[in-house]
Amino acid sequence: MYTLYSLLVRLVELLLPLVARNSVKLQQFVSGRANVFAQLSDFMRSEPKTIWFHTASLGEYEQGLPIMEEVKKQYPNHKVVLTFFSPSGYEIRKNNKIADLTLYLPLDTAANARKFLNLLNPELVFFVKYEYWPNYLREMKRNNTKLFLVSGVFRSNQIFFKWYGGFYRKALTAFTHFFVQNATAAELLRSIGFQNISVSGDTRFDRVATIAANVKTPEWLTNFKGTDNLIVIGSSWPKDEQLWANYINSSAADTKFLFAPHNIKAVQITELQQQLRVPFSTFSTIKLDELPATRVLIVDAIGFLTSLYAAADIAYVGGGFGNPGVHNVLEPAVFGTPVVIGPNYSHFAEATALVQNGGVVSVDSEMALREKIDLLLNEPDVAAEVGHIAQTFVQMNTGATASVMKYLGNL
Repeated sequence: MYTLYSLLVRLVELLLPLVARNSVKLQQFVSGRANVFAQLSDFMRSEPKTIWFHTASLGEYEQGLPIMEEVKKQYPNHKVVLTFFSPSGYEIRKNNKIADLTLYLPLDTAANARKFLNLLNPELVFFVKYEYWPNYLREMKRNNTKLFLVSGVFRSNQIFFKWYGGFYRKALTAFTHFFVQNATAAELLRSIGFQNISVSGDTRFDRVATIAANVKTPEWLTNFKGTDNLIVIGSSWPKDEQLWANYINSSAADTKFLFAPHNIKAVQITELQQQLRVPFSTFSTIKLDELPATRVLIVDAIGFLTSLYAAADIAYVGGGFGNPGVHNVLEPAVFGTPVVIGPNYSHFAEATALVQNGGVVSVDSEMALREKIDLLLNEPDVAAEVGHIAQTFVQMNTGATASVMKYLGNL
């Protein structure tokens, strides 16, 4: 089975340069891996002791960051190597300050896995949330590498829990310990014979709590908001923006709106602008003295989302009208901001729990959006209660990082 799997991955590796010609993201995926082994060889010439963190993309990087920070403190004489699978993570965080070396993960062929691990020879390895590459896992098991899954999630529809999933179940035996987010994941792992499990929670709660404690509101945001209500529409997709444009065009003048789209490409920004019938501008073009006069500001840049949510009276987190679903609701919830989302959130445990507990409001139509937003704007006590539930939920679920580090301290 490993031979067949490796042949398929190798075939993908050969075909990708051809397929990537018409896709910038795929071109980054291919070109970014071209010199990985050379970079790693240069880095390892001084024969450092290494710890490897692997994350799929940007969200998993943020999720793993609290563990990376604490591991660096606990192992000050080790070098941290960070790998990404996706260009959307690597391209944004390739210049991060936490890792000593940041790379794309070579595709999971047997040869790549063997070469990568022989060069790196890590003493500890952390995979964040998911990504179970059979050849890498098999090679680490052969080397008796201490491998940990952090903030792991498992669902009953995954291949591990199917009658035909033996190949992938075997791959999981490489893990020294599973730190999972909830009891459901733990029970699923136990159902296929694993006992090396801790329900530690989700390190994202620790991450957003740390960010919230250090956030600063930029001057331009204070000037834009003034004394008006501010609704921040974060990580928005076209469907979200269509609903919001209709709402904004008939909204009261004492409310301002700030978009931070998931995709800041010019085409999507232009489509949003064309739907607006009130004064608007973009962050990249507006002057400081023009901010008070505009009703809608579109932030066509990255890196501001946390400070935007911190200043919001209401936050809308996008993605919930599409697949795979809503983006990170914890980012605004940590500030005690009432949060509104679309209907597709069931794949995200924290969003589901917050909706059930009343800390997040879910809407499934333009009419529902209008009703809920008007309620939150016109009933301050209702908005305050929703925000309080959200903030308390985040505070009660911190501590996953400490749980992992306590375990590591006993190794």
